[in-house]
Amino acid sequence: MIRVRVGLGLLGCGALLVAPFAGASAVELPTRKPGLWEMKMIRTGSQMPEMTMQHCTDETTDKDLNNMVSPMAKQICSKQDIQKTATGYVSDSVCNVGGMTTTSHAEIVGDFNSAYTVKTTSHIQGGAAGAAGRDGTMAIEAKWLGACKPDQKPGDIVMPGGGFKLNVKDADKLKGLIPGVKQ
Repeated sequence: MIRVRVGLGLLGCGALLVAPFAGASAVELPTRKPGLWEMKMIRTGSQMPEMTMQHCTDETTDKDLNNMVSPMAKQICSKQDIQKTATGYVSDSVCNVGGMTTTSHAEIVGDFNSAYTVKTTSHIQGGAAGAAGRDGTMAIEAKWLGACKPDQKPGDIVMPGGGFKLNVKDADKLKGLIPGVKQ
């Protein structure tokens, strides 16, 4: 199944990005084509800059990531719903992390063999001193680049600038750093 993948900042961001797509649902997203995927994240309504990362994956890694994230999403999300549409999929979720409640709606289109796009709108309530609600949008544009590079193994995520690499199989060790998530 496809899950958007992805230190504490990376895992926290990844958990929130993945949460809308994880969990028990009658609809499952297709598995991505094995190889190297480039994922460009563009956010508005946030101070996070645009980010482009690369993810080396195979069918087993996508399934393993879902198995890791799904229980975590069940702990933090009171609603997770994925539906098939004429053009792709839609996902609606309500998740609570660290006193912040995020309500999101995502539209997912693409073929999962060469490219897909995830467009998410969200509303965040709470957090530091009960901050007023914040709205934001994020688009993830993913495209298949080909085979993974020789120094990469399935699960490797290379962050912008190529200096930081994390394997999603190791991310399970960091999930205890996310408020409200049990190891």
